[in-house]
Amino acid sequence: MTSGKYLENLLIVKDSGIHGKGLFSTVDIAEGSKIFVIEGEAISEEECIKREADGNVYIFWNESNYIDTSMTNKIKYINHNCDCNCDVLENDEESLMLVAYRDIKAGEELTIDYGYEEIYELCQCNICA
Repeated sequence: MTSGKYLENLLIVKDSGIHGKGLFSTVDIAEGSKIFVIEGEAISEEECIKREADGNVYIFWNESNYIDTSMTNKIKYINHNCDCNCDVLENDEESLMLVAYRDIKAGEELTIDYGYEEIYELCQCNICA
């Protein structure tokens, strides 16, 4: 089981059974492991509202800034699941950290709880279905 180092290079994007493309691990990951730093363009609340109105759904909030990850290669593919296996934690003013919420098996899709009300109305996970 891999732990204690950043694992972004051990993640792949492929078709997801949840929605479109997803982010998958190629190795076992131990609970609590830091998977990778979530970075992107730090933007204001006003810019976030504008981009979301234009259809951008790849924006995270880190208690200091909105972080637009639409130009990234991997994190923009992480899907929602109410029974998620990852969590997004604060890192610094312009980034967040993706961390394993529980043990993750090689081949498993990485998921987070998006945490906004509208997602639960659309969610088709085992908890919501």
